[in-house]
Amino acid sequence: MKALIARVDGVVIPFLRRWGIPTLRISLAVVFVWFGALKVVGVSPVVDLVASTVYWVDPDWFVPALGVVEVLVGAGLAARLGLRLVLFVLALQMLGTFLVFALLPDVTFQDGNPLKLTIEGEFVLKNLVLLAAAMVVGASIGSPEVLVVDQESA
Repeated sequence: MKALIARVDGVVIPFLRRWGIPTLRISLAVVFVWFGALKVVGVSPVVDLVASTVYWVDPDWFVPALGVVEVLVGAGLAARLGLRLVLFVLALQMLGTFLVFALLPDVTFQDGNPLKLTIEGEFVLKNLVLLAAAMVVGASIGSPEVLVVDQESA
């Protein structure tokens, strides 16, 4: 059984090392372009959530502008252009989404309980995964899109 696992690992692990980061980068690009485009054309389901969270800014221009930024982030990720700046803007945007927890706890938590998320709360919390994915992509800047792992620690 150990020999079979070693043979499978010998095929699967190099494949994952080669394609994991590019797939992660393209997945982030798709999410950002798609979500951003929905904001630009005014059909995003989060327009009201964004407007309520950043209530001090006119949503008529802010939501589409945010969408344009998201589309540009996605395009930069897809094309691997300006990744340092793109990932910085992505991180700022992601961190900004967490404002909803502080500013609208009644929208993100059920009955005021921070352990019981609403749909909106779950939607925002998943941004932790997008942020972590961006960190992995950022760690690959300046090297080929292959994750190099110390063989002894693997």
